[in-house]
Amino acid sequence: MKVLVTGGAGYIGSHVVRQLGEAGHEVVVFDNLSTGYRWAVSCGELIVGDLADEAAITEVFNSHRFDAVLHFAANIVVPESVENPLKYYSNNTRNTLNLLKAVEKHAVPYMVFSSTAAVYGMPEQTVLTEDLPLAPINPYGASKMMSERMIMDLAAASSLHYVILRYFNVAGANPDGLLGQATPEATHLIKVACECVTGKRDGMKVFGTDYDTRDGTCIRDYIHVEDLAKAHVMALDYMAGGGESRVLNCGYGRGFTVREVIDMVKQQAGKDFPVSETGRRAGDPAALMADNTLIKDVLGWEPSFDDLKTIVSTALAWEKIWMEKQAQ
Repeated sequence: MKVLVTGGAGYIGSHVVRQLGEAGHEVVVFDNLSTGYRWAVSCGELIVGDLADEAAITEVFNSHRFDAVLHFAANIVVPESVENPLKYYSNNTRNTLNLLKAVEKHAVPYMVFSSTAAVYGMPEQTVLTEDLPLAPINPYGASKMMSERMIMDLAAASSLHYVILRYFNVAGANPDGLLGQATPEATHLIKVACECVTGKRDGMKVFGTDYDTRDGTCIRDYIHVEDLAKAHVMALDYMAGGGESRVLNCGYGRGFTVREVIDMVKQQAGKDFPVSETGRRAGDPAALMADNTLIKDVLGWEPSFDDLKTIVSTALAWEKIWMEKQAQ
């Protein structure tokens, strides 16, 4: 297929672009490089542009006939979304609308959307299924929920088929050291801990130690970025084979506490670093894990990196490579 990947120079998008290229797809990346990098686009054509610029979108769609669109471009920092909600409704929701106008006009048949478990909000259960009511508690989750709804409504009114993938906690890096998370001022736990190992940070905080979990800290479902990327490629194959539109969770169905993750980073690095404990953050559920029954049944997806040690070791290896890249 000829595939447009928005945000394809970013952390997750770049891993997907590489796998798309390896699978033989023709890739065009559209990215404003606000958090992505030219060097991360390992195949295809990179067009630097912003989804807020409808003229730029029109030019891209007029120049290419796409079989599918994979939409990653978004802001993703939850605390920032609370402080600056309109940025998230502009960059995430409105820009998705701009993209969907072009998808509709050019009758693109397939779309894969990068969504999030944040659309579920604060559910009572800890293992989440796709049919739960959506009740996001921050503008980030709400902006993604509205994007999901626009995609579903357009599909109901047109020939568009979609797969919406709701990510849990994405981590790790390409095992060959070619790609990894280079996001400035990242807030993800494993990335932050790895930056403590390399000395980029002096230490880190644990938010909340009084949860009803095995060690008092939050439990999250960590998925390796390569396994997540594979789900996107499989989603394209699924739709091309006549598969119906679906919403699918992306996770391993089991989780680790914050303390367990930090201990694994220290163990794999062979290095200690300061960790302070402080109070809970507003809106942090005690435990969140994916019910991944559907993605396995629908796509035939099976993870290859379902191991915290592997996730952490690839993240650590990448962090050292990234420090060297920045020093050059």
